[in-house]
Amino acid sequence: MDKLDKELLYKIAELHGIPEGSYNIRKDGKSLARSSDSDIEITSRRDGREGIDIFVRPGVKNKSAHIPVILTQGGLLDVVYNDFYIGKGADVTIIAGCGIHNDTCGEARHDGVHTFHLEEGSTVRYIERHYGEGNPEGKKEFTPVTRVFLKKGSTLVMEATQLGGVTNTDRLTTATVGKNARLVIKEKIMTSGRERAVSRFKVRLTGENSTVDVVSRSVARDDSYQSFVSDVIGKNRCFGHVECDGILLDRARILSTPKIDAVSPEASLVHEAAVGKIAGDQLIKLMTLGLTEKEAEDTIIKGFLY
Repeated sequence: MDKLDKELLYKIAELHGIPEGSYNIRKDGKSLARSSDSDIEITSRRDGREGIDIFVRPGVKNKSAHIPVILTQGGLLDVVYNDFYIGKGADVTIIAGCGIHNDTCGEARHDGVHTFHLEEGSTVRYIERHYGEGNPEGKKEFTPVTRVFLKKGSTLVMEATQLGGVTNTDRLTTATVGKNARLVIKEKIMTSGRERAVSRFKVRLTGENSTVDVVSRSVARDDSYQSFVSDVIGKNRCFGHVECDGILLDRARILSTPKIDAVSPEASLVHEAAVGKIAGDQLIKLMTLGLTEKEAEDTIIKGFLY
């Protein structure tokens, strides 16, 4: 790996180099490095498509796997299909994400299709970061698709972060949540310039006492555009909560479209949405402490997103 590769890996996965344990590092459409151990096995797909299968042994605890992707060329479309098979009672962390460095005026795009199969009582923390840099005229695009199937008593916590440099994102997440299973999604997005970010969630709460909690926090600056679309369907005794909070600056636009569908009379579904500018009194208070208006604004945004 060269210096650019290492810088991108640190920004999306906080890696200083090749990690320990199980990992798959992908660069410019090819596998750069891969390793497995007895607890987490990573293999090439058996159906011939680009991507990997990740198998976590039942009962594994306190283990992690890194599967970052980096693109350092313009004019490249990278498509991968990754499937995760999490054994019964396992508890693991998976660190993914993609970084694009595009020095050309063309397009560089990564399409990742991730499918999670969680067996009974298993728990996964999934961390995904998207980042773009390089020529401002070059496109850095992501269209991630995440499909989730949660069996009885399983839990998936997804943390998705996009805080700069990404020209266009269209994220789709679908989930089927079984009995006593729980899905938690925490999303942080910041756009600027003419960047565009779309997040779509469709969750089916099919099992008794199934739950979903989606929290999206976003900041839109300059002439950027964001769209948040949520669709939660309660088909049993269940609880669903969706919260979308956005800060709007300059000439940007944020669109929030909620949909909740209570098929069962025992379903409890809640949606909250708030979009607005930074309060003037917050800015004034920080400026009286010696900060410039821009520094005060950045401090408020940092506190909001983190």
